[in-house]
Amino acid sequence: MRRHHVKDIFTFYLTKHFHSCIMVSMKQLSDKERAQVVACICEGNSIRATVRMTGISKNTITRLLVELGDVCTDYQDRTLRNLKCKRIQCDEIWSFVYAKEKNVPAEMKGQFGVGDVWTWTAIDAETKLIPSFMLGNRDARTANAFIDDLKSRLAGRVQLTTDGLKVYVEAVEGAFGADIDYAQLVKIYGASQEETRYSPAECIGCERKRIQGNPDPAHISTSYVERQNLSMRMHMRRFTRLTNAFSKKVKNHLATVAVYFMYYNFGRIHQTLRCTPAMEAGVSDHVWSYDEIVALLPKPVYGPRGPYKKRISN
Repeated sequence: MRRHHVKDIFTFYLTKHFHSCIMVSMKQLSDKERAQVVACICEGNSIRATVRMTGISKNTITRLLVELGDVCTDYQDRTLRNLKCKRIQCDEIWSFVYAKEKNVPAEMKGQFGVGDVWTWTAIDAETKLIPSFMLGNRDARTANAFIDDLKSRLAGRVQLTTDGLKVYVEAVEGAFGADIDYAQLVKIYGASQEETRYSPAECIGCERKRIQGNPDPAHISTSYVERQNLSMRMHMRRFTRLTNAFSKKVKNHLATVAVYFMYYNFGRIHQTLRCTPAMEAGVSDHVWSYDEIVALLPKPVYGPRGPYKKRISN
């Protein structure tokens, strides 16, 4: 390791020898290579599979995802505002980080980011845009923060549908007050005929409950957000059940979710819309390429000895 001092700016240059394949450091990646990595991840490949496909090291790919996840989160936070959504559906999807809840060491019990992690999502039923997402526990605290964030992004009154999770009721009341048409779709499950480890009980019906305002019964549904849950499991390897492709750190998990939703909202043409959700919602005028998503990363400041750690924004 060699350390170069340039005033108060410093950077480290690491030299490692790999015997199996050529690995490229993140500082040396071209925009094309970065876009290739993002494409692999957003299409459901694991990091190790991306390593084999691109020849780029696992640590470099992870650092790229973390940096890109930060800027994707910031961009969507700034851009997805004053949205003219009319019908919103919300749900939570389970995953785990580090270890499954039953295998978490005793000294790490209760620590967020170890064990069960829930991703809360909201989807616009008309434009299929994801205006808000949040990682947290399946509790009232996360529900309040999630619904508050959703409310801050909407321009007017909406019809909201959630599942029967009780913490939604207080969260919606606190964020929207009476200015919402809110209903819950409560699924009724029958008793399982035989014990199976992974199969859920059979759903034998649904009950529509009006909670606030005058929701249209024809639009009390969570079908779109539940279909989005399937898309997340198909396009993010960390969400695939019954594999070892889980997140080891919660910051990596969050970064991957942020990059995926950036691609989903701005770069992926929705089959029924024939354009991206962001275009349908009026917050973008074109289909974003992977190169444009990668271009959100700040540009490095170059000096006589290479890129400094300090960066400037685009």
